[in-house]
Amino acid sequence: MIKEIGYRLFSIFYKIFTVFPQDPESVFLIATHDKSAEGNIGIVANKLAREMPEYKCTWLTRDNSYKNPIDYFLKKPYKLARSKYIFLDNAFLPLSYFKVRRGTKVVQLWHGTGAIKKFGQDYNTGKLGELERRANENITHLIVDSESVAVEYAGAFGVDDDKVMRIGLPRTDYVLDKDIMNKLKAQFYEAYGELRQRKIVLYAPTFRDSEVDNPKINMDLQRISDLLGEEGVLLLRLHPFVAKNMPDEVKDNLPDNVYDMSLYPSVTGLLSVADILITDYSSIIYEYVLLERPIIFYAYDLEEFSSNGRSFYRDYETFVPGPIARNQDELEDNLKVCDNSKSKEFVQREIEHLDGKSTDRLFDLIFS
Repeated sequence: MIKEIGYRLFSIFYKIFTVFPQDPESVFLIATHDKSAEGNIGIVANKLAREMPEYKCTWLTRDNSYKNPIDYFLKKPYKLARSKYIFLDNAFLPLSYFKVRRGTKVVQLWHGTGAIKKFGQDYNTGKLGELERRANENITHLIVDSESVAVEYAGAFGVDDDKVMRIGLPRTDYVLDKDIMNKLKAQFYEAYGELRQRKIVLYAPTFRDSEVDNPKINMDLQRISDLLGEEGVLLLRLHPFVAKNMPDEVKDNLPDNVYDMSLYPSVTGLLSVADILITDYSSIIYEYVLLERPIIFYAYDLEEFSSNGRSFYRDYETFVPGPIARNQDELEDNLKVCDNSKSKEFVQREIEHLDGKSTDRLFDLIFS
């Protein structure tokens, strides 16, 4: 109820501020999922700063909240009302209470690259689903990486196909840029030089609502530690909400070759150094697969995850580009013999734009 009041208040001030003329060089960036330089929004902002400095950007992130009412309810709606361009990486629910002014381009970049598990209108129901549906009516451009996910994204956002632009995402360009990846790798080893010559395994599970208040690592870390030995290390990348509530007795008693990287500032930096990725249902695979390295899918709760309403867009067991481990023993067996045979076929089937020019196409589409 309190959040809804906030959404309505935001919308009221937006409507008031539309009495001011729209600024054709004003850009509003809503990055409530990833405000980093490597997120889709961050990449757009950096390109604007480099190549189109006359365009002025205003950011709205999770750091902006009701706790600073002057900023959130006055300054931000004022800037939004005057912006010709709006970029988002998530659903912004205040948009469900108003229509943006005519001529505004609302560009949904999302924060994932592909589509494995269902999301948006295909998952959320009730009040949240209704608010998302109304907010998404403002979208003018929904950017996707390829034709293979266009239908799923149109359904998840509830938009017509003619609003779905199959031009590729900035994130893909970022991972494909060898100079960027080498820079991120150098930054990692500058901080963790002792890992330079060691085999690095990254465990990055997807977010589960049930683990926010009851966080746990569903893996026997000591057994993985023993398997990797002195030559290998395991990096943990848990969701920030889960990592924040992880009991101290777990965080303080990790094996020597297990590192908690949940708060490391660059997810892509971790991907750049990882020799093997262990994940489950996360769209992170759409980025890591571009590096042509092995992925193991540790789907210990596949039936439960599939039956709780989340489900998948494709048949999980035939879709993912790597072996599936259903328990600890299978996970360890797959770590001993890494299989990368499905990666190339997955990239050819699921990722259409590999030329590193998706960001350029986005700017041509939106700003020309």
